[in-house]
Amino acid sequence: METGNHTSASQFILLGLSSQPERQELIFGLFLLMYLVGVAGNLLIILAIGSNSRLHTPMYFFLSSLSLVDVCFISATVPKMLANIQTQNRPISYGDCLTQIYFCILLANMDNFLLTATAYDRCVAIRQPLHYSTMMSLPACALMLVSAWLVVNLHSLLHTLLMARLDFCASNVIPYFFCDLVPLLQLSCSNTLPDQLMILLVGGLTVLIPFLSILVSYAHIVSAVLRAPSARGKQKAFSTCGSQLAVVMLFYGTITGVYLSPSPSHSADKDSLASVMYMVVTPTLNPFIYCLRNEDMKGALWKLVSVKAAFHGL
Repeated sequence: METGNHTSASQFILLGLSSQPERQELIFGLFLLMYLVGVAGNLLIILAIGSNSRLHTPMYFFLSSLSLVDVCFISATVPKMLANIQTQNRPISYGDCLTQIYFCILLANMDNFLLTATAYDRCVAIRQPLHYSTMMSLPACALMLVSAWLVVNLHSLLHTLLMARLDFCASNVIPYFFCDLVPLLQLSCSNTLPDQLMILLVGGLTVLIPFLSILVSYAHIVSAVLRAPSARGKQKAFSTCGSQLAVVMLFYGTITGVYLSPSPSHSADKDSLASVMYMVVTPTLNPFIYCLRNEDMKGALWKLVSVKAAFHGL
């Protein structure tokens, strides 16, 4: 196949969420606010958990890991987009584009596995409380985390290497606010069938297996809660599980729509909006959904704020 002008060694143009000048200030302000709230909220969670010995448990170990990944996740794309809007300079080099793809896949998948780990942790705590300390010991949690990092790194590397072999000989304009697999495949004049198959097969497994595991975990949690005698306990558990499942459905629903739907059904505007939901909105909401409804977490945050206020008052 003729490849024409090989642009893969030069740069791409990120159009962002809108090309209309009158919307740029609104988009900039909205995303700056979400970025600051997301970073501050997740960092507060990490500090609160780290500073409170009562929260040094498997559940909060995974939650603090989730918060750290979420900070990195939104930092992988949003600052670049804000800089592009501010400077009106939208190019991104080919190397930077591949790097962004690698870290976006890596962090999205890590979010995926950590959501699964938190659901499994709660399932074990509710269903098998007598065996919880053994099943969720520090070595077991560390093994789960290291295994997840290994799998997501290999997954990210696979897609990045497949993408690096492609030629781009037509338009170099990406109608997204970041470099992503789907729009780059649409720009390539190479054979993208291996990439599409890997997205469906490997990507499908890394999304489907954790998602089903989460559903099974919450099904067991609901079953156990329904047998509990306390009506107040049932209401609290269902409230927490409902909000967590809402975030899970938002995260997996948007990822499935972007990556696992048939190619002809893809629309640049719809895919870009879906990407915003799982890459920016979900990481921003996670600290509020997973932690701020928790009384222990609220107490730890209040204690952290009180100590800082007292320190500044000296």
